Amino acid sequence: MAPPLSRRTFLQLGTAAAAASYVSRALPASAAAEEGSGAINPPLSTFPYSDVRLQDGRMKRQFDELHARFLNLDDDRLLKVFRQIAGLPAPGEDMGGWYDLTGFSLAKNDFHGFIAGHSFGQYVSGLARAYAVTGSEPTRAKINRLVKGYAQTLDPKAKFFVDYRLPAYTYDKLSCGLIDAHEFAHDPMAMDVHEKLTRAIVAYLPEKALSRFEQRARPHKDTSYTWDETYTLPENLFLAYQRSGKPFYRDMAKRYLEDETYFNALAAGNNVLPFEHAYSHVNAFSSALEAYITLGSEKHLEAAKNGFDMLVKTQSFATGGWGPNESFGEPGTGFLGDSLDLTHASFETPCGAYGHFKITRYLLRVTKDARYGDSMERVLYNTILGAWPVEADGTSFYYSDYATTGQKVWYKDKWPCCSGTFPQLAADYHISTYLRSPDGVYVNLFTPSSVEWSQGGGRYGLTQQTKYPLENAVAINVSAARPAEFTVYLRIPGWTRPGTAVSVNGSRVSTPAEPGRFAAVRRSWKDGDLIELELPMGLRVESIDVQHPNLVALMRGPLVLFAIADSQPSFEPAELLRAKPANNEQGDWLATTVEGQAIAMRPFMNIDHEKYSTYVRLKS
Repeated sequence: MAPPLSRRTFLQLGTAAAAASYVSRALPASAAAEEGSGAINPPLSTFPYSDVRLQDGRMKRQFDELHARFLNLDDDRLLKVFRQIAGLPAPGEDMGGWYDLTGFSLAKNDFHGFIAGHSFGQYVSGLARAYAVTGSEPTRAKINRLVKGYAQTLDPKAKFFVDYRLPAYTYDKLSCGLIDAHEFAHDPMAMDVHEKLTRAIVAYLPEKALSRFEQRARPHKDTSYTWDETYTLPENLFLAYQRSGKPFYRDMAKRYLEDETYFNALAAGNNVLPFEHAYSHVNAFSSALEAYITLGSEKHLEAAKNGFDMLVKTQSFATGGWGPNESFGEPGTGFLGDSLDLTHASFETPCGAYGHFKITRYLLRVTKDARYGDSMERVLYNTILGAWPVEADGTSFYYSDYATTGQKVWYKDKWPCCSGTFPQLAADYHISTYLRSPDGVYVNLFTPSSVEWSQGGGRYGLTQQTKYPLENAVAINVSAARPAEFTVYLRIPGWTRPGTAVSVNGSRVSTPAEPGRFAAVRRSWKDGDLIELELPMGLRVESIDVQHPNLVALMRGPLVLFAIADSQPSFEPAELLRAKPANNEQGDWLATTVEGQAIAMRPFMNIDHEKYSTYVRLKS
């Protein structure tokens, strides 16, 4: 969330009047959120965090590094801003960056003290999820201390939020942290604190979800006060209702569904993404899915499905990332291709990947459609696995840079929003890799890992061994207390070439393995059974948009291969597709430019400080 960039892009794209033309496409507002048939039980569910283990690999290393970082972050520093406002002793050093109380200046573009304490709830959430994975007692104890410490600063009127710039934004993160502290770390007071906070925060919120356009139309102290995100509140409010059974959470969630200017239009197939802030409006899709799950509202399911399709088809780079300068652009204008020469802020990576994982996981659970897993893994390998973990002083990786010539850099401000979503997402790798169905297990991500579950009084499990996506083979070992019948569903990515092979104990199975679907292998499994999957990967190119057909990304399987060069190289189309593997640790492929130079084409997760081009130029 870098509001000056978003606003600047908004103005560049055509002023408030242009944005209003998109808002006007929304359907008439309904008096309340659409009621459906009642609570929905999606056909797929996530496994408990503790049932999944990541083995040695980049995903596990990210999780371990971020868990250790926030476990060792001083409690007093985290609680300091809340204690200061409450008039309590506030020992410890300032956190710095966005997190502090003072220093923000919109005129000077100084974001020190932009949103005091904004990410505290996300840090608690990330720790709670990490506890659910590891069972670490020091982690649980820290969560208990932080919840208790925060509770001591919370007065009945939540005066912390008096003249607070973005009350919904920070409340939503506190809401998530307290819910997760209760759900995963079993904190005894978290939901009582949550209710006290929620009843108090109402005084600082508008009467309904307000789009940014609507916020600008109302009186405001300065532009930064128009960047709040009330439209993301329903997801966690619905979750609070599910945890507590208290109807006021459900009713409040319904009030803040952005139906008037967003969901009604999306449900009707109208694309109102252009000119909106990118991450928060993708995050809002998860509120729509919770409205479907909690209320049975088919309208909100359609809104989320349609909106996600529009995101992929009209707003996304080959990496799966989206939102240059944190804004959505107008389809058909070539704005994605143009952005390569206009900005290095191409994709808000930890936040965007977190929101992307959430909505694809929701949609996969509800629809069982493998394309959502395909989309998730594209974002995984081409964006977040290449992000640098948060440093001890809050220095954070924020943007992926897809400019004509790009480079990884640290964000200018410490403790930004992406420092909060990153530990949450790294923990969520565990609940995204496998999904549970009544008749078996869905293998969604191919990564060294294992999952265990109970069935018929016995313990069963799957263990993956693979070097995917650098190699195309996946081996899955079955553990079984006794022979039992169930189905193992294997995602066959949509990009897979002919020749996909599924074998059990060395024999090919007749199960169809169609690209873009799950292959269902059902049998009586016994301990020691071995599933082998081969996913043929070929080189292909994807152009950035129709208006720039000669700007292409070279891809192999789910990977974008980035050209390691100080300036954007050009290739003959056939020569680019004749790239050869370098057989090195970086996973490079070598392609020859029109000048005869050999260029290394490298996965994003293996790039460090080298300059690169995400898109290369094809010779006309």
